[in-house]
Amino acid sequence: MFLLGILGILIIAVVLLDAFETIVLPRRVLSPIRLTRTFYRLTWLPWSALGGRMSGQRREGYLSIYGPLSLLVLLGLWAAGLITGYALVMWGFGVPLRSSLGGDSFGIYLYMSGTTFLTLGIGDVLPQDAAGRLLTVLEVGNGFGILALVIGFLPVVYNAFSSREVNVSRMDARAGSPPSAGELLVRFGQPENEANLAQYLRDLELWAAELMESHLTYPTLAYYRSQHENQSWVTALATMLDVAALIMTCVEGLNRRVARLLFATSRHAAVDLCRVIGAPPRPPAPDRLPPEELARLLASLAAAGVSILNEPEALAKLSKVRSFYEPYVNALSHLLLMPMPPWSSTEETQEYWRMVGSVP
Repeated sequence: MFLLGILGILIIAVVLLDAFETIVLPRRVLSPIRLTRTFYRLTWLPWSALGGRMSGQRREGYLSIYGPLSLLVLLGLWAAGLITGYALVMWGFGVPLRSSLGGDSFGIYLYMSGTTFLTLGIGDVLPQDAAGRLLTVLEVGNGFGILALVIGFLPVVYNAFSSREVNVSRMDARAGSPPSAGELLVRFGQPENEANLAQYLRDLELWAAELMESHLTYPTLAYYRSQHENQSWVTALATMLDVAALIMTCVEGLNRRVARLLFATSRHAAVDLCRVIGAPPRPPAPDRLPPEELARLLASLAAAGVSILNEPEALAKLSKVRSFYEPYVNALSHLLLMPMPPWSSTEETQEYWRMVGSVP
């Protein structure tokens, strides 16, 4: 029985530490014991496996449930862990009870712990000694604390989600849905558009930094999906890196310094997010940009008035730059079932803003 009390103390400590690291601590946590990380790895695998068998809007609708639902289930698990932990402590250390229910089984202790944590105040089971009353006060405090954290936590998560989706939605009118680096540069890659494109790339750099900060602090956000099946934060992040890679290697007349800053911030975000959610680097297979597709991409850019460097040195540099980020964004894509974007527009490319009402 004494060992059960010790087990209860450990459960309480692990749950409180996990809640603190998940909700309160604003940094990436590398603790060896993380209930949240284990929970997401164990539940996302079967959920995504079933979602992978679906297609179209049904698939996206099913997968979009996981993020919000997992957060609610996680909060429930924390509550259940604390209730069970306090019940084990009082039962294991033999805290005497005054009960109208009769007996002193673990079920009675669990019932008392549940009514205490949820502050029901029924009063049909009460501790009789000072240690039991102290544990009751501590459990009530934990119950109120978890409730306060939840009340403050949910608005923060949804505010971060809304901020993330702003750039995903903006990309629809600039690069189509799904977005592509080729489509963005066809529309805005001409030298006369350099100032506007540079400002947009600066905005994307800021978005990448905010994405990294919010998703490292609250990794749950990675599982929240966009409103349309052809849009996602992973697709947007990959498109940003594709655009930066093209400007850095094969495009003349555009601000390469801005592109390098965008590339550095976006790659940093991709690498760190892979580490946090447990997605090891995974090079795309097959190649996203085979030679014939690359030739078609460069030809379409040249036809749109974009200054192109179609030389072996530039193409080799593009291949090298791609190897720095594609394994990471592809790993995120594979784990979260958010498809990688094409390099140029395809028959599936559309613009959602044109589908709503009349277009002038």
